[in-house]
Amino acid sequence: MQEENIQGESTAAQDPLASEQDVVSKPDESEEQTNAALVDESKEAVGEVAHDSAEESTEESAEASADETTQDSAGESAQQATEEVAVEEAAEAATEEASESPTEPATAETAASPADSAPASFEGSTAEQAADHEASEQEGETATAEATQSDEPTAEQEIETQPEAAVEAEGEALEAQEAPAKPEAPKVSFDTFDLQKPLRKAIDKLGFEHCTPIQAQSLVHTLQGHDVTGKAQTGTGKTAAFLITIINDLLSNPIKEKRYLAEPRALVVAPTRELAIQIASDADLLNKYSGLHTVTLVGGEDYQKQTRALDAKPVDIVVATPGRLLDFVSNGNLHLGMIELMVLDEADRMLDMGFIPQVRQIVARTPRKDCRQTLLFSATYTPEIVELSDRWAMDPIMVEVAPERVAADAVDQIVYLVTTADKYNLLYNLINEPSAERIMVFSNRRDQVRKLADNLHRNGISVGMLSGEVAQNQRIRTLDNFKDGKLRVLVATDVAGRGLHIDDVTHVINYTLPEEPEDYVHRIGRTGRAGAVGTSISFACEEDSFLLPDIEEQLGMKLECTHPDERLLERSPKFERESKFKSKEAPRSGSRSGGGGGRGGPNRR
Repeated sequence: MQEENIQGESTAAQDPLASEQDVVSKPDESEEQTNAALVDESKEAVGEVAHDSAEESTEESAEASADETTQDSAGESAQQATEEVAVEEAAEAATEEASESPTEPATAETAASPADSAPASFEGSTAEQAADHEASEQEGETATAEATQSDEPTAEQEIETQPEAAVEAEGEALEAQEAPAKPEAPKVSFDTFDLQKPLRKAIDKLGFEHCTPIQAQSLVHTLQGHDVTGKAQTGTGKTAAFLITIINDLLSNPIKEKRYLAEPRALVVAPTRELAIQIASDADLLNKYSGLHTVTLVGGEDYQKQTRALDAKPVDIVVATPGRLLDFVSNGNLHLGMIELMVLDEADRMLDMGFIPQVRQIVARTPRKDCRQTLLFSATYTPEIVELSDRWAMDPIMVEVAPERVAADAVDQIVYLVTTADKYNLLYNLINEPSAERIMVFSNRRDQVRKLADNLHRNGISVGMLSGEVAQNQRIRTLDNFKDGKLRVLVATDVAGRGLHIDDVTHVINYTLPEEPEDYVHRIGRTGRAGAVGTSISFACEEDSFLLPDIEEQLGMKLECTHPDERLLERSPKFERESKFKSKEAPRSGSRSGGGGGRGGPNRR
């Protein structure tokens, strides 16, 4: 207390305004000193009471930390200490007012109204009194702070007093960790369905035990004769779903009377030659013990050869592309009036390729929709597809399998940020990675496909190509060689590669990003099939990286982009073979297809 009074006197000495007020307001200094002494004693008493109260509250707080049951009493003690300090301060103010009011003259500086008497009496006191008053207030605040500190929560109490939002968030995270994994949908065995014995034998021979989701969801309806519109893409098992329906129905309802040539009972329409050929190949496998006759009608094949296949014996199933099918119907070499089941596969693709007018003509040649069973499959449910389904099918049942995620979940997707000049070097080095066993490379244009295939061949890689300019018989041989492992790499365009079912494709490389996001899904669907895990690698360069956002939107996920390791950008070796896939057009200088020029172009001899 003496030290605080010394500080107060020092403050008064430094304040000229306080000194000036002393001259005006101190008529009797001895009397005022007496009053000051009385006030000092009162201040010391107040400080001692506050200090004792603070110590008591501190002791009680310590006991509270040892025993949680005494927390309430500690809080009450702190509150009582604060209230005692406030009472003593009020008593002190009253004492000062009583001691100063009789002796203080009513000067211009100290005169005030009754409402302002308390502030006026304080301002009219000496500097020492003001300093003592401030020191007393500081002591009271210190005691209050010490009492408040005794109420601070322990670590356990802090956890209990966290904001509700944080507590709820932690609780949700804990529940998410402890929640059991969502059980997988039970697998449906083919034994669940009443299938004809020849068909069931063929399924067993192929090693099929359980249905894929699209098969399980659709067969339960189609085997009962209902029309179905399925949302599924290639690689989901939809081909087997509609073929099993067709074959089982034809075997269950044999025609006993005489049949005529070129009058099929079932029709499958597909947008591309490769897809049609693939469907027909699968049909032959499932028909191995049934004796049903399947004919494929696609462009690029010998027309007369296909006619002879129709005339060989009554046909049960025709798999065709729209253009070639219309040719046969228009020429009177095929009759669709006896169709019992019709399948339109990849209807969205036929819509995009402009085949719907031709398909309308084909459907018009078949029996009415209430006299046939119609199955329509599409990767998307656009308003146009829904309209076509309602027009051509009879009360179709909608069956849906999440298409965007089917391929994405089974495929490790990588996007490399690379310059156009480095793309060929990156492609060559990726193909020579030990894990790259069977690779499909996609490019947007036929000239790019030919250029890439030729450069890879000249670099000593066994490669084939598929594009619209390749003859159909050559395309079939190329596919067979790739399936048999005679070719490691297959370079293709989107149209040629769509619908291909090739086992054990380890890598799909998008040399150029597709302009249509749906094509990306179909490309990567060539790998990661039948439960296997595949790898998709896409090159994003300055010419097509702007296509990535639309692809990500289609997938419903963000694709992580990264830069390839330097070793993957090492210069490709010199050509060691002669050109094999010669372009029909004159070579253009400066072409960037398959590299060419700078660091990225393959070395030429």
